[in-house]
Amino acid sequence: MQGRVLIIAGSDSGGGAGIQADIKAVTCLGGYAATAVTALTAQNTLGVTGIHEVPPEFVWAQMEAVLGDIGADCIKTGMLASAAIVEVVAVALEELAPEVPLVLDPVMVAKGGAALLADSAAGELVKRLVPRARLLTPNIPEAEVMLGRTIAGVEDLERAALDLLDLGPQAVLLKGGHLEGDDLVDVLAEAGGIRRFTGRRIQTRSTHGTGCTLASSIAAGLAQGMELGDAVERARAYLMRAIETAPGLGAGHGPLNHGHTVSGASFRA
Repeated sequence: MQGRVLIIAGSDSGGGAGIQADIKAVTCLGGYAATAVTALTAQNTLGVTGIHEVPPEFVWAQMEAVLGDIGADCIKTGMLASAAIVEVVAVALEELAPEVPLVLDPVMVAKGGAALLADSAAGELVKRLVPRARLLTPNIPEAEVMLGRTIAGVEDLERAALDLLDLGPQAVLLKGGHLEGDDLVDVLAEAGGIRRFTGRRIQTRSTHGTGCTLASSIAAGLAQGMELGDAVERARAYLMRAIETAPGLGAGHGPLNHGHTVSGASFRA
């Protein structure tokens, strides 16, 4: 039940988020991770100090090389950086992988506040990639950008998830971690209705890469043939344990413990 996941995203030199977190999550859940790097970032737990975009034509070359040989059972996108990269990824998906499900994590801002998607690219993302997605996984700030309004509570969360569904994806997982309080609610919206996933907030500064990790974990599940709800449930359990057992590295938002499943066989089911 390996499952091949092609990850199209930016690199995090600190290893906590981006393509590094994606590879760790997919691998630790028993999948096979391949990559197309969209940008290099100089960053650590304190923030991003530099971004170097990969030329769009080389993003295409990476996708073509992987899909033409290894193939993919699911594709996951993260940081896409610019409108030009969004465009080339959209065209490559249409031509090279039209039937492969896409988990779209609309990465816009790093944990420390640095912009990871140009303002001019947000509209292109919504127009070109959101309707292609099997699953869209925004957090609240990203959803607010896409919808142009504030999301203030759980009821707003559910309405927003349904409105995001109207943009064309097959499903939306709207993450509620930015809401106040100790109770956490994520909302999964599909054509058949809404499902809530609940939990308790873990008081920790080790939250760098949580969005990347969750989306890639879901992608691994889909690549392995799991139903979407089951893939989300397993991914959330994996993420919570990775936060609980985080190594406490760095002086800022620290990385997770992606490797905890090495001895946690139950997560491989």
